[in-house]
Amino acid sequence: MKGRLSLICHGPTISNREGRFPADEPLEERAASQVDRLLPRLGSIGSVSTSPALRARQTAAALSREYTVEPRLRECDYGRWRGLSIADLAETEPEALALWMTDFSAAPHGGETLLSVLDRVDSWLNARIGDSGHAVVVTHATVVRAAILHILGAPTQAFWRMDVEPFSITEMTTDGNRWQLRLTNAVR
Repeated sequence: MKGRLSLICHGPTISNREGRFPADEPLEERAASQVDRLLPRLGSIGSVSTSPALRARQTAAALSREYTVEPRLRECDYGRWRGLSIADLAETEPEALALWMTDFSAAPHGGETLLSVLDRVDSWLNARIGDSGHAVVVTHATVVRAAILHILGAPTQAFWRMDVEPFSITEMTTDGNRWQLRLTNAVR
């Protein structure tokens, strides 16, 4: 039996809008009313899982009264960069920012490496390959990018070539042996 996985990037936050590394902030006020637009695109939902982050839990709660918190879906730990803007870091720590963006094993911020995020998401996807039904997952752009890299077998450098917007849906299917990226028609 075929399984379907819909990865939803959480709704917009102030950090998204301002280009800052996120802390555990809530959704913007207007975001809660926008979640309803996702439901018709998702169809029948079997289960909902979410990152432990507040913004992801708020998005999941707007989709379903019942959801499971999955720690492996968490955002990258940005360490001391939490709350800082990328523009500010480009001025104050340009070498550290450049290192972090080119060396996936580096963590100049003192938090988690991007390689750790990729490994965590790979492990989570491998554990779910035999799932059937439709699972909806609310998570973060970094996790969605990592999942796409996993499915395509793409090099890590492709991580930065994807824009994952708030409320975007990335569809994947599994036949029990492998994952496939599923590009869907927005009009149903």
